[in-house]
Amino acid sequence: MQGLFFESDTTVRYVLRFLVLLLGFWTAWRTGKAVAESWQGYGTVFVYILGLAVAMRFLHYSLFAGPFISPFFYVIDVVLLLAWAIAGFQSRRTTQMVDNYYWLYERTSYFSWKNKD
Repeated sequence: MQGLFFESDTTVRYVLRFLVLLLGFWTAWRTGKAVAESWQGYGTVFVYILGLAVAMRFLHYSLFAGPFISPFFYVIDVVLLLAWAIAGFQSRRTTQMVDNYYWLYERTSYFSWKNKD
């Protein structure tokens, strides 16, 4: 237990970094799905991800002594979180279209649908 909460224990820091990334990506995925559930568009996803990226920057700052106000790292966070959020949005929107309009559309993949012939 010695060193579990100290900075010299790098294994714990790697586990914490993994958990923070997992938390951020999962939250982004759920954000995209929630926006799709309310039948809103990609603009709403983008606005929510801007706020989520600030929260992720704060976690990196408070847990790992990283820079809080860094435009470079903020843009990286936004891009990564936006990719996960759009994937969650598109997967949920596909399910909505196929389930709600089953006479019009059929699923072609996890992220897309097409008109029925």
